[in-house]
Amino acid sequence: MRKPRQPDPEVHESDYRVPAAIGTVAWVIALIVLLAMGEGLPESERWWIGVCATGMGLGVFGFLYIPRLLRKRAEAAERIASRD
Repeated sequence: MRKPRQPDPEVHESDYRVPAAIGTVAWVIALIVLLAMGEGLPESERWWIGVCATGMGLGVFGFLYIPRLLRKRAEAAERIASRD
């Protein structure tokens, strides 16, 4: 016999921009290290520069998009609450 399902835990809201900013800074640091290596970086490993640039771009996009996402979630929650 199966146990009854326990209720879901409360959702812990936090500022999602912090991990986005930390990740973006990490990609910036990685890019700086790769660029500082200059000719010491083997030709077969130069694709990492593109990975770092992509990571930075996605991090900036996420950092800028998160407030909009949270605002839209709040608006949807208000619409649902106003229906009840």
